[in-house]
Amino acid sequence: MKELTDLDRALYEWQLDVPGFGESGQAKLRNATALVSRAGGLGGPLAFSLAAAGIGKLVIAHAGDLRHDDLNRQILMRHDGIGKPRVESLRATLQAFNPHVEVEAIPENVSDENAARLVEKADIVFGAAPLFEERFALNRECVRQGKPLIDAAMFSLEGQVMPIVPGRTPCLACLYPEIPPHWKRRFPVIGAVSALAANLAAMEGIKLLAGFGEVALNRLIYFDTAMMRFQQIRIQRNPDCAICQSLPSS
Repeated sequence: MKELTDLDRALYEWQLDVPGFGESGQAKLRNATALVSRAGGLGGPLAFSLAAAGIGKLVIAHAGDLRHDDLNRQILMRHDGIGKPRVESLRATLQAFNPHVEVEAIPENVSDENAARLVEKADIVFGAAPLFEERFALNRECVRQGKPLIDAAMFSLEGQVMPIVPGRTPCLACLYPEIPPHWKRRFPVIGAVSALAANLAAMEGIKLLAGFGEVALNRLIYFDTAMMRFQQIRIQRNPDCAICQSLPSS
């Protein structure tokens, strides 16, 4: 385990004062690797907040080239990256912001074929993909490998965050056994809403990694910014879940 350096203490001095966090929590972050699935309007600010907090390594999976219509929300991207691979922009932005965080940018979206390989790289996984196929692949592999997953999603002015710890909480398939009908790849997005979901997810992951505060296990964090209404909704494991039914309860 890598010990904190004097530079680490200088960089993260203010957050070391957070009750329950301190140097031990910072050291746990420093030694952790997080996988982020997609670095768009949700995954981008999520990865940025993890880098700001001093995560040791970020593995970010995001395919495709940057488009004009990405720029209202994808804060790791820049106008001069239009038409170029998104991984180039996100890597450059994160390393310029915090060069002490290792960034592995993979030009792939999560799929059934690569999910096992990607999840194996990480201690914790953050799902920020817009497609249920990707979220389901991450959920399945995290359950199989026993890795915690913070699933985050948004639509228009609403968002939700669900911390998943295999064997202790419901998995994503407990709530969504199959893709909801009429789900579309394109949906309304204001960047501030996706960034709000991202930062709630980042905090749940940071607390889980560093071992402080109260993580919303067995609860779904839901918000509606139209009314500025926040809820924590109790959720339960589905005993007939095709993904996690064989896991013992703890």
